[in-house]
Amino acid sequence: MPPHPLADAPDLCRLGVAALTEGYRTGTFSPVEVARACLDRAAVVHGRFNAFCLIDEDVALAAARASEARWRAGAPLSAIDGVPTTIKDIVWVKGWNVRYGTRTSPGITAGEDAPAVHLLREAGAVLLGLTTTPEFGWKAVTDSALTGITRNPWNPDHTPGGSSGGAAVAAVTGAGVLHLGTDGGGSIRIPSGFTGIVGHKPTFSRVPAYPASPFGTVAHLGPMARTVADAAAMLDVMSGRDLRDWYQNPLTFAPVTPVMPRLLAGLRVGVWQTPPRGAVQPEVAAVFEVALRTLENAGAELAPVTLPGEELWELFSAHWYPGAAARLAALAPETLPLVEAGLREIAAAGARYTAVEIIGAAGRRATFGAAFEQLFAAHDIIASPAVAVTAIEAGKEVPDGSGLGRWTEWAGFSYPINLTQSPACVVPAGLGDNGLPVGLQLIGRRGDDAGVLAVAAAFEALAAPLTP
Repeated sequence: MPPHPLADAPDLCRLGVAALTEGYRTGTFSPVEVARACLDRAAVVHGRFNAFCLIDEDVALAAARASEARWRAGAPLSAIDGVPTTIKDIVWVKGWNVRYGTRTSPGITAGEDAPAVHLLREAGAVLLGLTTTPEFGWKAVTDSALTGITRNPWNPDHTPGGSSGGAAVAAVTGAGVLHLGTDGGGSIRIPSGFTGIVGHKPTFSRVPAYPASPFGTVAHLGPMARTVADAAAMLDVMSGRDLRDWYQNPLTFAPVTPVMPRLLAGLRVGVWQTPPRGAVQPEVAAVFEVALRTLENAGAELAPVTLPGEELWELFSAHWYPGAAARLAALAPETLPLVEAGLREIAAAGARYTAVEIIGAAGRRATFGAAFEQLFAAHDIIASPAVAVTAIEAGKEVPDGSGLGRWTEWAGFSYPINLTQSPACVVPAGLGDNGLPVGLQLIGRRGDDAGVLAVAAAFEALAAPLTP
């Protein structure tokens, strides 16, 4: 078994939310000490794996000092007060230059925080910096002409996935505890699976978004962390109403913390093991089978499930490609040659969709989503591999020799769940024979984030840990 990427991290960088806040409460260590350790770690991690496009020591230490004063006064703002946190470089942070991973503009020095960032800041989170993303978050690997190639700490020849790849690298190496990612087709769950961390795509609109994504209602924001409990703590803080997000459901969501691992006896698990396109790699299939036996041995009842009939790759493309076209249409024409060729290609394909075709795709999506929800009449949870393959070679969109054309063709366990807007959590399941992590994806009905996280916590407690 290769060494875990956290193995050489300082002790303060290994701790999760509960241990940190207990240390703050007792005075064993302070938010300032932890922030300094994580800032130093972030610099080391960035030098090795290219995980950050901005590290702001001044902002982080000012927030940590304020948190330290609150803890000394016995008045922390929340359960994550003083916890080091990173933000993906497509989410607005007031005063920071958000570049979206592109060379087409000097970026946006945000005049206000995005809703999720505002909620994190109000809870006392210590923001360390911005993590790397591919250009406009368009693909499931993390490299761009702006920031270069971000690499997987388990094996730097491989990608950490994307588009929240920098966040995944920061999480697994201890450069922060909580990490804000986005997921429009798997961009939280794919890098979580590739790096052996926990990533949760919440029910759509649970975490408010602003500005609205050009990729529309397939796009979610959510937490990435090393444990289910930490991801849940972050999700609770970010769950809230924000009137800037018109897409947001005005209903309130039940808290997901404290996470109580669900008893698995009698849990009805639908097993989804055939992606819409491509095949499951043998290393992935072997680890997934062990994960299923873990659930079964704990009393879960397994039954195969097939997703409702629809050409899902084509249906997702009919949403994703026009979104890419809308994103590039907003750019100054003279900057378009700076855009990555693959993104220009899917944007051109998206521009060829007619209005009638786009409206038709929305209708077919509604049919698929309703049929998917009906699966939960017979199943409490649906389990699948996080990704059909282990981490591919860094700097590639598809594996060499695969015959695939686009990243979506190997990410078939991800994007269908963006179409349904269901909550889905990826939790580490083990290492393949090639030494690379494999994740288990657990999917629930819309609104049941708490149920999904409870099953994830139960599996996490039973599975062989990847951590040192």
